[in-house]
Amino acid sequence: MSEIKSHEFENFLQRAPRTGGIFLIYGPDRGLVSERAGQLARLTGVALDDVFATLRLTASDLVGNPGRLLDEMNAIGLFGGDRLVWVKEAGNDKPLIEAIDILDKQPPQGCSLIIEAGDLKKGTGLRKAVEGSRSAIAIPCYPDDARALSALIDKELETAGLRIAPAARQRLMELIGGDRLASRNEVRKLALYCHGRNVVEEEDILAAIGDASAISVDDVVDAILKGDNGAFLNAMQKVMSSKTPVFLVLQACLRQFQLLELMRAEMDEKRTNAAQVIATMGRQLHFRRKPVVEQALRKWSLPAIRRETARLQAAILQSRQRSAMEGTVALQTLLSTVLQSARA
Repeated sequence: MSEIKSHEFENFLQRAPRTGGIFLIYGPDRGLVSERAGQLARLTGVALDDVFATLRLTASDLVGNPGRLLDEMNAIGLFGGDRLVWVKEAGNDKPLIEAIDILDKQPPQGCSLIIEAGDLKKGTGLRKAVEGSRSAIAIPCYPDDARALSALIDKELETAGLRIAPAARQRLMELIGGDRLASRNEVRKLALYCHGRNVVEEEDILAAIGDASAISVDDVVDAILKGDNGAFLNAMQKVMSSKTPVFLVLQACLRQFQLLELMRAEMDEKRTNAAQVIATMGRQLHFRRKPVVEQALRKWSLPAIRRETARLQAAILQSRQRSAMEGTVALQTLLSTVLQSARA
């Protein structure tokens, strides 16, 4: 397995195999995941608008039909030529993991596989399968650092014939950076706002740019734990504008409540307080999130946490069974959880 670091990606595109590769593009920056998947897809030379050459799937399409991916990878195009299978909204899905193991032993000829996934933890599921493969390539996508963000700003503004003042650049970089697609859209909106001018000034940033720096699933989960309906709706709007699948938020919320269940059970069993439990069982939590989780542990009882966990699990199952209703099911469930948290 090869892992391509963020700063290596542009050079990798120059030497990447044109066809026959297996690529896993994953990470918390969904905009960057989508952008890089598109670049790799175009690199294959396969006609992306040809339904006989390019097959687009979601991971939920493979549920109940685990052999479909292998069948598609080994199929022959109706008119010959190379093919592309493009899987989106992937996670630690068993059909995908099993297919990677088989494809590693029997690589297909003339067919590329691109998998778009969310933030996968090291050593688990799909990421582990790709990292253990001899032929697959993993491409993690994390939020842009200052250098990458500055380069993005320069590229977009230069295309529009604009320069940016130092103070304006600094202010702009404070407001974008959480998601590549959202950041690019904000800079393009700024360029449109400044059309007909030569230089972007700080007042232009204040007038034209919203805060695109905090597009994070964690923001949604934290708003749910606080029972803050306004913050929840605002965070969900940012997530949806960044094209992040709502299903990933539902999964993240379930993981959080499963952790709350373990912590609250520990509190009740050992008669300890929330801060002590977080110190021992919440080491993986970001320090900024610990007060939110601590507050949730104080106000949620163990039976209530278990009821909410079961409801989230049922919603995930329903969204898998009825993929066309996935977004509606997720939003209704999450909004109900916010209200339950507020009541708690």
